[in-house]
Amino acid sequence: MFFRQIYDEKLAEAAYLIGCQKSGEAIVIDPERDIDRYEKIAAANGLRIVAVAETHIHADFLSGGREFAEKGARVYVSDEGDADWKYHWLDKKSLGGHYDAVLLKDGDTFKVGNIEFRAVHTPGHTPEHLCFMVTDRGGGATEPMGVATGDYLFVGDLGRPDLLESAAGIAGKADPSAHRLYHTVKRTESWPDWLQVWPGHGAGSACGKALGAVPQTTVGYERRFNPALRAAATEQGFVDFILDGQPEPPLYFARMKRDNKMGPAVLGALPKPREMSAAEVARLDTKRTAVIDTRAWSSFRDAHLAGSLFAPLANSFNADAGSFVDEGEEIVLIIEPARVEEAVRDLVRIGLDKVVGWFDAARFAEISAAGGRTITTAEIAAADARTYIDARQPFVLDVRRAAEFANGAIDGALNAAHTRLRSRLGELPRARELLVHCQGGVRSARACALLERHGFTVTNMAGGYGAYARHTQPSLAKA
Repeated sequence: MFFRQIYDEKLAEAAYLIGCQKSGEAIVIDPERDIDRYEKIAAANGLRIVAVAETHIHADFLSGGREFAEKGARVYVSDEGDADWKYHWLDKKSLGGHYDAVLLKDGDTFKVGNIEFRAVHTPGHTPEHLCFMVTDRGGGATEPMGVATGDYLFVGDLGRPDLLESAAGIAGKADPSAHRLYHTVKRTESWPDWLQVWPGHGAGSACGKALGAVPQTTVGYERRFNPALRAAATEQGFVDFILDGQPEPPLYFARMKRDNKMGPAVLGALPKPREMSAAEVARLDTKRTAVIDTRAWSSFRDAHLAGSLFAPLANSFNADAGSFVDEGEEIVLIIEPARVEEAVRDLVRIGLDKVVGWFDAARFAEISAAGGRTITTAEIAAADARTYIDARQPFVLDVRRAAEFANGAIDGALNAAHTRLRSRLGELPRARELLVHCQGGVRSARACALLERHGFTVTNMAGGYGAYARHTQPSLAKA
């Protein structure tokens, strides 16, 4: 049996390419949308991808299931859960007709070559969620080697049960989903300790609150050391534990849920944005076109095109862009030429397909010379913030997560996580300067650019609340 985890560091998402080396056939579980990556790995190992499976309707990225189906792969997806969470695209092939799709119930099995997959219904994170037990029948095995757990079981955590409410906006779903997850935990207590766990996400994903960075684990290890599993001694204790402290989901999660349910637009080839001249960039209306500037904060702070967004190509790039850019907007990148394709892939994975142009970040000064209006972003040191607040009385905006805010905050500050800030602009005063901060100064820098684009006057607090607390309230200082 061929096995390969294909990991996206920015989305902290794991897909699994599993193949039968005797038949040369392979399947991908939970692929992202730019499927050429999986095809290249399969081909390099003498395999062809004949099937694709999804553990559930994803909230954090667009699935590549439909892309594979367009090319003739058989699709295996869940037929569990309630009527609101069924796949609506299986009969909408781009040229008409139905995809080759198989709907799975709990206990159903299928084969790819000599590899057997058994669907296990594991609701809680979502109503329709499946895990896939994998048994290498061709190698003589009679029991599964491992289980692709999707967003049910992670290293050190379980998939959060509140996303239907907190991300998809369906009121009243978090508590009953948490109870459903508890019963899934109890049902899967029969899984053997030696079973390998192949999770759908790792550290950095917003699909849980404490995911580990180790790529895979075993059921026995998680049973002994996973805090979420250990909290399942009582049902209410588990529900309280699993709902407490979950991070605010980025705004784009609701759109991913919708699109993965109804069917992502067929991508085909990657967008090919063209290189733009300085004069063309200078003429852009940044209220209509999202200009994403990926340079370092010091460069952006000192001079950037008015109305542009700040989103460096770090691990937060997808979450930042997905939370700041509307799905219908055209996008122009200010970026290193060698990283254009990387950024395009990141953007299409969250459904931002209209990447129309790019400009070399090293030549940024030419934009101003061509008549573009460039501005600076005001910034103060955290050590000076108390004096600044007392003297100027700005509106203090804290863009950390709610759990961070609850552990200590500046008096009178409004808390709005930076990945949900665009939905809360109406709560901010336009007649006052905003003093924006996070824990260390990174998220607030991104938030400042978003606020500038929407017409607010902002000042960033360098060093964030951590540095502020060290100067003003040492007992509250955070590492």
